[in-house]
Amino acid sequence: MDSSADPAGLGAQLAALTTEAFRPDLADIDRLPTRDIAGIMNAEDATVAAAVASRLPEIAAAIDATAERMARGGRLIYAGAGTAGRLGVLDASECPPTFNTGPGQVVGLIAGGPEALVAAVEGAEDDAARAAADLDAMELGPDDTVVGVSASGRTPYAVGAVRHARAAGALTVGLACNAGSALGAAAEYAVEVVVGPELLTGSTRLKAGTAQKLVLNMFSTITMMRLGKTYGNLMVDVRASNEKLRARSRRIVSLATGAADDEIEAALTGAGGEVKNAILILLGEVDGPTAARLLAESHGHLRAALRAAGAARG
Repeated sequence: MDSSADPAGLGAQLAALTTEAFRPDLADIDRLPTRDIAGIMNAEDATVAAAVASRLPEIAAAIDATAERMARGGRLIYAGAGTAGRLGVLDASECPPTFNTGPGQVVGLIAGGPEALVAAVEGAEDDAARAAADLDAMELGPDDTVVGVSASGRTPYAVGAVRHARAAGALTVGLACNAGSALGAAAEYAVEVVVGPELLTGSTRLKAGTAQKLVLNMFSTITMMRLGKTYGNLMVDVRASNEKLRARSRRIVSLATGAADDEIEAALTGAGGEVKNAILILLGEVDGPTAARLLAESHGHLRAALRAAGAARG
């Protein structure tokens, strides 16, 4: 029988999960002074980074496989429900301004759709068929990567997304916070970050949510590094869509080149406001059209374009 139709069976499943475990030592935490509760929470949070560190080999392997596919035109797609789904949408939504990713290059799917970002959508997380339909609507291909995100590692929407994506030939990653999860078993790459029981029993927006955010930060950031969207630790593909980002663009060009303000302004003008192109104009001693051509030939990798500019100068 499907556990979703068997409350007792589902209860037994949840009781066996580390993320759902009860902490008897915290049974009276609500009676403590606020400062003490904050201290306990902070101490719990301090353990999360170590849990993530223990999974770095799996994380790195999954990132390299994803970057290889994205370099061929593939997409990075997160799929999850509740907090996990919201974290995926958050990470995806921050890629365009940070890395100037194209429309649909990094996507966050959440069970229940956009409404679920701000309110619970009853039953959405249990709908594995909806996950398959959401992916089918994207015309999933073999160069795409689908990362299922679920603290429990059993959420039907996330597991269903990964199973469907794997059957379609896409790369699959399962990010969970329980060992031996169904999500990890369904994916080609299992990333199971075990953070232990939560301070509030079963409230996986806490340590589990923090762990997922840390891993997603790595996933998008390092993938974009591999795709040439950074130069050192500078966001050279930043999209200057407001005054703050325009000021940041000028500062990035300054940090990368050490050029004078008037030279930076001239380079940005010649580059149409593109930071990476402006840096190439200044360091490679080329004009705007040449910078654009060299970057296109180098698939957007600034270091490769600079080498090409240097070789052309002889």
